[in-house]
Amino acid sequence: MDFTSLLHTLGIWVVVAPSVLLTVLGLTTLVSRPLSERSAIRCMQASVMIGLACAVAVLIIMLATGIREVPISIGSGNWVSIEAEHFHFHVKFVFDRLSVPFVILTFVLCGTIGAFTSRYLHRESGFGRFCVFYAFFLLGMIISVLAGTIETLFFGWELVGLSSALLVAYYHERQNPVRNGIRVWAVYRVADAAFLIAALTMHHLVGAGDFDHMTGAGAWPEGQATLTPNQALFVGLLLLIAAAGKSALIPFSGWLPRAMEGPTPSSAIFYGALSVHLGAFLLLRVSSVLALSPLLCGIVVVIGLTTALYAEITARVQTDVKSALAFASLTQVGIIVAEIGFGFRYLALVHIIGHACLRTLQLLRAPSLLRDYNLLENAIGEHLSRERTFWERVLRPSTRTWMFRWAMERGFFDSMLNEYVVRPFRVIFQWCDAMERRWTDFLAGGHSRTSDEIAPTQDELPANPEFSDS
Repeated sequence: MDFTSLLHTLGIWVVVAPSVLLTVLGLTTLVSRPLSERSAIRCMQASVMIGLACAVAVLIIMLATGIREVPISIGSGNWVSIEAEHFHFHVKFVFDRLSVPFVILTFVLCGTIGAFTSRYLHRESGFGRFCVFYAFFLLGMIISVLAGTIETLFFGWELVGLSSALLVAYYHERQNPVRNGIRVWAVYRVADAAFLIAALTMHHLVGAGDFDHMTGAGAWPEGQATLTPNQALFVGLLLLIAAAGKSALIPFSGWLPRAMEGPTPSSAIFYGALSVHLGAFLLLRVSSVLALSPLLCGIVVVIGLTTALYAEITARVQTDVKSALAFASLTQVGIIVAEIGFGFRYLALVHIIGHACLRTLQLLRAPSLLRDYNLLENAIGEHLSRERTFWERVLRPSTRTWMFRWAMERGFFDSMLNEYVVRPFRVIFQWCDAMERRWTDFLAGGHSRTSDEIAPTQDELPANPEFSDS
């Protein structure tokens, strides 16, 4: 039996299933004929079950035959080729020991979230919108984890980021979700810029964006990178910035609690299970590059451990359960990143799978936490006792007060980014705008921007725009 062709067919269906889901939900929404809740849920369940069945079949065949890597190229030749710039890329997917567990994890957790959503968001006015964003996310995750080239990974990376920002701003009738969604999108832009620079650098250094050329031929994690230590340090730092932005590592941790503005299903699947681990997945994919530079590995370890310590302290002062769980999740992500820096690749992979499943369960149970707490106290007949922690006994009150303030302000990272990163750019752009205004006013012989005379829109949106009197 030709297992190679069978693996190729099954692998293609793993990608086709979420693509069809997005097409169906997207087209019906575009033509103003959205599916009913029941139909949308059935489409989501069918897509997940087909993709999961094919992924599990791929895993079984690979284990039975000893095949460790199955590359699948879409189309023949390069999709884009620019000889003068030494740039070309093609769409390629790879099933190996890293991608297959991630694909199965993605389908299992997305299927769980889909079933939970059918009840949690039942009769919600934006239910169809949530399903479309869900389809974007599912397709983006599948493409990201199966990507065999850095361009393919970036495409899935963008789909995940877009759906993430839109779901943070899901309740767009209120200002805070919209502002926080924009903040998340802005941080993702920084990470994406570093990702793109790393991709272009790869093309100039190795002549291609294929991971086989960068991380070395051979199934993960046995590939040996072909870069020099200095080249690995430069490319690795750019990819580390991209991973830090996507996984909320220091100093980009401020967007994580803001992302809790979204509905609980999206919080569970994004920031407890899959999206928050995508940066760590990227570092695992290029782990052979990290191994070339001890300095780069040290930086990865320091950032991971620092993020874990920061998140552990900050989680203790959060006043809502979703933010506390978000920082608890970030603590584990920091430890996972440190494991990757130490070279414990399989340990990091198992850690990600276990942590994603646990955190998904905790976030889905978050709305019922107070009820569970009251039931427990009623069962034992008294309030739960609380003993003083080790740090409360050791640290002085003034030190604890300072640490409490630092944790409540979340390390002042947002303030530092606003002051030392955002503000300089704003000053430069405002100066450029002023110069442009002076030039256009000079050419027009007077005021040249009639758009400035238009009154701004109202600051607050109505409670429900669909049913407002206006």
